[in-house]
Amino acid sequence: MNNKRIKHIIESVLFSYSDPITVREIKEIINEDTSSNDIEKILIEMQREYEEQNRGIQIYKVQNKYQMGTNKEYQEYVRKLFEPKKKKSLTQATLETLTIIAYKQPITKVEIEEIRGVKCDKAISTLVEHGFVKEAGRLNKIGKPIIYKTTEEFLKLFGLDKIEDLPPVQEEKQE
Repeated sequence: MNNKRIKHIIESVLFSYSDPITVREIKEIINEDTSSNDIEKILIEMQREYEEQNRGIQIYKVQNKYQMGTNKEYQEYVRKLFEPKKKKSLTQATLETLTIIAYKQPITKVEIEEIRGVKCDKAISTLVEHGFVKEAGRLNKIGKPIIYKTTEEFLKLFGLDKIEDLPPVQEEKQE
C-alpha cells in the first residue's frame, strides 16, 4: 500500500474517531506491512502539512496518542455551536486547587488542603465533574486516602502534550 493511501486511511480514522488513538491501534486498523515507525512518520508529516496550511482542523499528539481537532485559532467559532448557554467559569479557589494538583500530582485532598490552608472538597468535585482531574488510586496508609491527578482533558484544555510541558513555577520574591 502506498503512503498516500495510508495517509488517507489515517485521516479518515482520526476524523471518525473522537478519542485519541495510538500508533499501534492505527497499525492494527491498516493491517498491512506498514511499520509503526512508518505510521508515526506519516502522522508527523500530516501534522506539519495541516499546520503549514493553517487548516481549520489539526492533528494533535497527547500522551503518545493522536487526535484530530479544531485549530485553536478557530475554536471560539466551533464552541458557539456546542455551548448554547454560558458555562460557569471556574472559581479562583478551583483554579488554585487545579494548579496544586497539576504541579504536585499525584496528591491527596489532605495534602492540597495543607498547601491551600482551607477545605477543598467542592473544588475537587468541580474539577472531577469537568473532567480535568481524576481519582488515581489510593495511598496505602491509614484511611486509604484518594490520590488525584490531572487528565488528558486537562492537557487538551491547556494545549499540552504531557504534564512535563507545564511552565516552571515562579517563586514570589520576599521583600
